[in-house]
Order: sequence, then structure tokens, then C-alpha cells
Amino acid sequence: METLQIDLGSRGYTIYIDRGLLTNLPLYLGPADAWVVITDETVDNLYGRDLLRNWKHNKVHKIVIPAGEESKNLHMVEAILRKMLDSGITRSSCVLALGGGVVGDLAGFCASIYMRGISYIQVPTTLLAQVDSSVGGKTAVNLPHGKNVVGSFYQPQGVFIDTHTLGTLPKRQLISGMAEVIKYGVICDYAFLGYLRRNFTDILALEEKALKKVITRCCETKARVVAEDEKEEGMRKILNYGHTIGHALEIATGYQQYTHGEAILIGMHVEALLARKLGLIDQEYCSEILALIQETGINLQLKDTLLEGLIENMMGDKKNRAGKISFILPSNKGETIEMLLTKKEASGLIQDLLNMS
Repeated sequence: METLQIDLGSRGYTIYIDRGLLTNLPLYLGPADAWVVITDETVDNLYGRDLLRNWKHNKVHKIVIPAGEESKNLHMVEAILRKMLDSGITRSSCVLALGGGVVGDLAGFCASIYMRGISYIQVPTTLLAQVDSSVGGKTAVNLPHGKNVVGSFYQPQGVFIDTHTLGTLPKRQLISGMAEVIKYGVICDYAFLGYLRRNFTDILALEEKALKKVITRCCETKARVVAEDEKEEGMRKILNYGHTIGHALEIATGYQQYTHGEAILIGMHVEALLARKLGLIDQEYCSEILALIQETGINLQLKDTLLEGLIENMMGDKKNRAGKISFILPSNKGETIEMLLTKKEASGLIQDLLNMS
């Protein structure tokens, strides 16, 4: 078993990575007077019964939500909190988030506000959640015109990553997870970017050695960034590469057309082109980034008709400052820089890029 430590003093915790970990998960859990397993319909059908079968102690309640980004809203938060209260969940209870990024964000947020905060652990079952969203303590839900604008920084008690769960992941969701994997190489680890280029086929084939290396490397990077800047006041901003455009695209299409990872891949693609247009990177490095993103095989084309909606949604991004849109752009191999652009500047530049594509 691989273990990594998130160094946040009293809020620190351990990430556990191993194949088959889910089967014996109750053996690793700490004390609680009751447990709330929050999961979605898809994951519950695959793993919910197996998890509870091996749970010999403590009172366990299960809350199953519809799968998909549409569940990540305040109405669902209220429904979950009511069920927790009706079940007698106390401050000595613990929430277990079993699922992908939506479940993790939603369950973590509920844990952070229920009775002013109770313990929770993350058990991510998708590649995207395993390499990114389950680590770092960001919890949030969406509003109709804003992605992740209601939330909190609230660290879990632990993260348990079972690589076996990726075997049941649809290929589209696996590709979605590769967005965050590629992101780490671009923002701070050029050597890792090279590893991904050489081993892309093995990773998508779920070859165990390559898979564990990728998950461990991503978690190590996320752990280092979070330990230095827990609440995104400085260095942690680099994790937003591709997310300014990606989040805006999700909102503009009503979370219906793209998975989160697909939107981020498109965002990284456009933002790499933007970095090249602004002279931050040369054509050779830009082509390296674009080639790896294109390896995912998703359609990276954006329609001109989306431009107005994208810009308006970017103007509402929580990362903006002084009325300007915040972009995290590649600036060198394995390095990024924050660029603040006005609405007019961003619109003109992105329009030019769309016309060129």
C-alpha cells in the first residue's frame, strides 16, 4: 500500500492507495457513533453492497443521490442534511463519500456545515476524483450561474483510493480524469508530462504499475501544493489551469454536453493556445501540450455561438480580481503564470483563437 501525508498540522491526514482497498475499508476507519455513506446510484449498484457487507461495527446509514452534476446543488444539500438529522447523526458521527467528484464535493460540503462541522472521509471511485478532487479539502455545490460558488475549505480525515474501482469506469469518464492528470504535468512537472506521453496507452489500459504511478504522482503534487497554500491565496491557484474556460463551458451548456474533465481538456487546449498567442510559450512547447490533450480523442472544437456565454460566465468566476478574468496559463515547461484580462481583451483573444481553429 502507498501512503502519502497531507501536512496541515492538526488538520493533516493520510492518503492510502492500493488495489482492493475498498473490500477491507472498515478495518482502517476510526471510531464514530454512526456513519453516513453518501454515494450515487451508479456507484451504489457497483460497490455499495460490498462495502456494507464487510461493515461489522457501528450504525451505518446510506444516502443515495442521482448520478451527475445536476445533483450538486443546494436543494440536494438540504435533502441530505434532513436525512442525516432524521437518522440521528451527531457531532460524533462521520460521513463517508463514496463516488466521484460530485459525490465528494457534495458530501464534504454537507459534512462541513452539519452541526457546524463533522468528520468525513473521501473514498473516490473515479480517476478524476482520485488524482484531484478528493484531495485538498475543497467542497462545494453549484448555483445556476456559477460553478462551485457555494462551498468551504474543509479537510477530510483521510482519503482511501482503490485502483480496482477504475475497472468499472466507462472510458468517457476515464478520459475525463486524464484532464487533471495532464494538468499536473503542465503546471509544475515537465518530467511527468514526458512520462504521460510515453505511457498514455498503458494508463488508459489500466496497466497497474503505470496507473499507481500516475495516481501517486498526482496526489504527491496536490499534497505539496495544498500544504503550502491550503486556501488558494497563492500557489494553489496553479491548479486552475484550464478551469477558467472549462467551468464557463460547463455552465454555458447547462452541464449537459460535456463531462467536467472534457470541459477542462477543452479549457486547457484553448488556454495553451492563448499562452502561445500572448507570447508566454513557444510553438514547440505549445504543440507538446496540444498533442497530449489531443491523445484523449475528444472533440476540442468550440462554436463561435458559445463565445458570448463563455465570456459572461467567466466574468462571474470566483477567482477573478479587480473586475478582470483570471487565467492560469503555461509560461515555461512545467511552469504557469496568472494573467488578468479584461472582458474585452479576453473576448477578442478567444474570438481570434476560435477563428483560427
